[in-house]
Amino acid sequence: EVQLVESGGGLVQAGGSLRLSCSASGISFRTYAVGWFRQAPGKEREGVACISPGAGTSDYLDSVKGRFTISRDYAKKTVYLEMNRLEPEDTGVYYCAAGRGSARLHASAYDFWGQGTQVTVSS
Repeated sequence: EVQLVESGGGLVQAGGSLRLSCSASGISFRTYAVGWFRQAPGKEREGVACISPGAGTSDYLDSVKGRFTISRDYAKKTVYLEMNRLEPEDTGVYYCAAGRGSARLHASAYDFWGQGTQVTVSS
């Protein structure tokens, strides 16, 4: 059974930082792409960052480039999303997802999803 569990969300002031973690069981990040998505109230879910299996090529939503970094630790079976210089617009529920295809910032690329972790950025 595949499970993805997010953690690390919370309340932070604008300009602050958070590190989200996505711990996996039942899959290997050596063969699965991982994406981070977020959904704000009343808005559609959007892809924030993704990392490919193997070479670990990453891609980011334009609005987070230079502020967010996705990384992974094979031994810990965990993918991280380091978020710096947070803005109120970054508020939302953050989900990690995994899929056997290439890493893309589109939900259709992923087969497995976590339950999400809330990130709230106050102004």
